Amino acid sequence: MSKTNNKRKEGYDPKENLRRFFRMVAHFDLFLFIGLVAVTVTLLLGVFSWRKSTSSEQVVIYAAQDQVYAEPILREFEKETGIKVKAVYDSEAVKTVGLANRLLAERRHPQCDVFWGNEEMRTRQLAAQGVFRKTNGWAAFGYRSRRIVVLSTLSKVPRSLADLTNSGWSGKIAIAFPQFGTTATHFHALRQLWGEERWLAWCKALAANRPFVVDGNSVVVKFVARGEAWFGLTDSDDIAAGQREGLSVAALPLSEEGLLIPNTVAVIRNAPHPANAQKLFEYLQRPEVAEKLVQANALENATYGTDTTTLKPDWDPLLRDLETTTKQLNEIFLR
Repeated sequence: MSKTNNKRKEGYDPKENLRRFFRMVAHFDLFLFIGLVAVTVTLLLGVFSWRKSTSSEQVVIYAAQDQVYAEPILREFEKETGIKVKAVYDSEAVKTVGLANRLLAERRHPQCDVFWGNEEMRTRQLAAQGVFRKTNGWAAFGYRSRRIVVLSTLSKVPRSLADLTNSGWSGKIAIAFPQFGTTATHFHALRQLWGEERWLAWCKALAANRPFVVDGNSVVVKFVARGEAWFGLTDSDDIAAGQREGLSVAALPLSEEGLLIPNTVAVIRNAPHPANAQKLFEYLQRPEVAEKLVQANALENATYGTDTTTLKPDWDPLLRDLETTTKQLNEIFLR
């Protein structure tokens, strides 16, 4: 008898061995499948945990304060808290207005946690429209001011804003677009101080004097420093920055037609990272933060207030007239 027949007699069955092989492979596939599932779940949980951790350790801020001043402050906040700050800055030409419009557009689905404003009017406008949280939504800190900047070599300078309409100084005045930023706030406040009739007459006389209408307050300072304009309306921090660069410019004293301009900080309603937003909100109001901004010439004073008589807007009616006043400014200065 052959060896093959002997094996069959002993119970050797090639088909049964084949079936056993396939069962072994099937079991192996099952263990492999289970292992792959376990690894996949572990990876997904790890990614989810990492994303959640990363998300919880950040805060998003829209900053109208100049980046050169704001960025060092925000980096120090990161070092102290370990919270990553994602900052979006505005352009000088449309300072504050661009970010304000963005916040209004995102109101139903906020992308921002904290708003750092560099003037008060747009902050109050956003608060009135429910962009900020209802309780303790925003605060003001420190201030700079609106000033007349003059070429240092001049012997005769304006004594008031009314003097800027003097026809002898036609083509020698510079202002930033009065629809934006602190220039807008100043013009709106002057309308309230003088009354509509006097204010309209002044705006039309100023426009008739062919002023340079430029992209931002720092550009006003440069126009004056070059002698292209003799005078300009600008902010105290831009004058200080020009002087620091050696430009031949000076600021006239703060007057009753001047305006204090605080920085503002606000927490967005339904902010994506509310706990971190609160930490940054409190941090920016620290006295030492305002002092650092004063040292950098971004602010004149760390405290919002002065003994000098300045414009003190009644904000509720000013905001009610905002659209009308802006339309009038467009008609006068955008011809």
